[in-house]
Amino acid sequence: MRVADGHRGRGGLNAESSTKQIDLDNSLAALLVGEHDTHLRALEELLECDISLRGNRLTLDGAAAEVERGEALVEELLTLLRSGQGLDRSTLELAASLSSAQGDWAKDLGTIVGDVILEHRGRRIRPKTVNQKAYVDAIRNNTITFGIGPAGTGKTYLAMAMATSALLAGKVARVILTRPAVEAGEKLGFLPGGLMEKVDPYLRPLFDALYDMMDTERLTEHLQRGTIEVAPLAYMRGRTLNDSLIILDEAQNTSPEQMKMFLTRLGFGAKMIVTGDITQIDLPRGQHSGLVHVREVLTSIPDISFVFFDSHDVVRHRLVQDIVAAYKSYGGEQRPARKGSSRGSAERRRGGRGSAAAVDS
Repeated sequence: MRVADGHRGRGGLNAESSTKQIDLDNSLAALLVGEHDTHLRALEELLECDISLRGNRLTLDGAAAEVERGEALVEELLTLLRSGQGLDRSTLELAASLSSAQGDWAKDLGTIVGDVILEHRGRRIRPKTVNQKAYVDAIRNNTITFGIGPAGTGKTYLAMAMATSALLAGKVARVILTRPAVEAGEKLGFLPGGLMEKVDPYLRPLFDALYDMMDTERLTEHLQRGTIEVAPLAYMRGRTLNDSLIILDEAQNTSPEQMKMFLTRLGFGAKMIVTGDITQIDLPRGQHSGLVHVREVLTSIPDISFVFFDSHDVVRHRLVQDIVAAYKSYGGEQRPARKGSSRGSAERRRGGRGSAAAVDS
């Protein structure tokens, strides 16, 4: 590595500007810059300094503080590449975010990126943000875990990956995926067919996620044997679910009574994961959400964890993060709060990074 002072780039014409150069191995240069230089452009945006590559020499040019931070970040990205990890936009954003924080951020980066939950057809499913890592750890370490936050933050997808991994490893005998049968603007009673036919479109996103994690033949076999069950919440009543990992999705659309009914299905050797978005409640006006209610009832009970996500955890298209943030800002000004939910924003801010505790469906 060669370091030289400079006076160009985004740092402006002042003594605080600098230039640093890093010589790359042939095998790593292409992986670091990405196809059509997409990784370099992303790093420029995230670091606010100019980055260029001539041959195998990477040059960072700009404000001294950003260049120094960029040098450390690039070195850690190279360490990831040497260990066999790939790079994508979410990894770059995670690295840039962590590099702004105090502490051993390089160790945190390796811990998060290296936590592969499941691998299928060469595709690794893993946490991609700090909160997602906290969520995965909470699922491992607690009997009941609640994941609360906006769509696209990986709540359901990571929960299903954890469940699938546990089933394939023989840690549980069954995986049960359930949702309350509530459709926004549509009454199930007016739809043709039996209950399962009526709710099939509503449960379809869960099936889609399963096909991402398992071969069709193997999934079909599990469904036929009942070792994987996808069913509406009404089918849980009266059951005791032992040796299972049970996921309740769209839990914001449960009543407090339904939430209590679900949680008391917990049997020996079982775990539960409850996911939902309290800004997307489809219940009739005036009806309380079981997910809002349960936060106040169960927060102090050991072995139950609440993990809160925000727009920084959205891992879909880049615009989705901006859309979620814009709606949250607009909703805070325009939308009247539901009963029991007035503490939501403050609790999410407090819990998002420090609570007990990748791709959402």
